[in-house]
Amino acid sequence: MKILQNSGVPIYQQIADQFQEDILCGKQKQGEYLPSIRGLAKDLRISVITTMKAYEELEKRGLITAVQGKGYYVNAQDKEMLREQHLRKMEEYLMNAITAARVAGVTNSELIHMMELLLEER
Repeated sequence: MKILQNSGVPIYQQIADQFQEDILCGKQKQGEYLPSIRGLAKDLRISVITTMKAYEELEKRGLITAVQGKGYYVNAQDKEMLREQHLRKMEEYLMNAITAARVAGVTNSELIHMMELLLEER
């Protein structure tokens, strides 16, 4: 896990977002336990409170559940919810690309052509 101290994004948010990404793309599977709060805090050299806040955020998002005495495990993911979350993320990336295109003076047709080229490449 990579944490950027000066990114402007709170550390707990960076942790939560990275775990969310891992869960949504299947790196963290249903029923798997996340690292212990203390263990992760030690590995990342951050406070236990920050790690706990990240896990609480993931729990609020419905991605993990706490089990007393055992830690936090990954919840089963609803396929439709996963699709919706991926679509939201994709929209965010596309909006960033559109904003960058506008700043660079790229026309809609140039942007669409670029997208088509990238899709063919894949």
